[in-house]
Amino acid sequence: MTPNHQPIGIFDSGVGGLTVLREFDRALPNESVLYFGDTARLPYGTRTAPEITDFVRDILDWMADRGVKMALMACNTSSALALDLVRAEYDFPILGLIFPGARAAVKAGKRIGVIATPATANSGAYGDAMREIDPSVEVWEVGCPQFVPIVEGDRLQDAATIATAREYIEPLIDRNIDTLVYGCTHYPHLAEIIRPIVGDQVTLIDPASHLVRATLRELDLLGLRATAPRQATQFYVSGVPSQFSELSSRWLGFRPQVHRVVFPSMSNPVDVHADRLLVNAEE
Repeated sequence: MTPNHQPIGIFDSGVGGLTVLREFDRALPNESVLYFGDTARLPYGTRTAPEITDFVRDILDWMADRGVKMALMACNTSSALALDLVRAEYDFPILGLIFPGARAAVKAGKRIGVIATPATANSGAYGDAMREIDPSVEVWEVGCPQFVPIVEGDRLQDAATIATAREYIEPLIDRNIDTLVYGCTHYPHLAEIIRPIVGDQVTLIDPASHLVRATLRELDLLGLRATAPRQATQFYVSGVPSQFSELSSRWLGFRPQVHRVVFPSMSNPVDVHADRLLVNAEE
């Protein structure tokens, strides 16, 4: 396989990265993809920075063995906490969500809210990036610990989900924000709930589409664009393949064949996944 036709790796803690994959398929139809969801160790948003960095290295080492020509961190938590640390450790480009999303938000408004995992919000990564671009912007970052378990637990239709969304977002509305950033790739899956809360006057920014535009530019810059038709996307998870396959079919429009990857650093990964979802659902 020539370098141009090697696959691009896309990874997230779970189904959130499918929002990136959706934009990727539209913009880069010739590129082949390895998609990895670290479902045994989600949610990432309550993990420590060293844990996240170790997880990212596991995934990137595996992707390197699979011969990817580029990797996309379709996970804001990883992008915020690990990207700068690991980028120089691999001989293929690694792109993240924070700076593409920040640039888009600053172009859209001056009073910007960010909803994100607790780890991403606490890092201040989005606010730092936006103020670096435009020191005059005001930014408020809110951690939303329940959103990932809601999406991964397929609880989008629960009445409690709307109440949870209001709890997270209404303080930002009270700040008179003009722009809201989805600071986690899981959150666009909640768009039908979030849009009525913020109203039509607030611009919603999905960093996924802006990451894909950055990917296109990087591929062209490096001369790595694929020209032949793509191979079918390959899906891998660290947890239970059938669970991911069933949940992802809601957004993919088909039920994918999903393979399991177990890293040496993991212990009883399936049980860890189930326990963490249960704990976070009850918090």
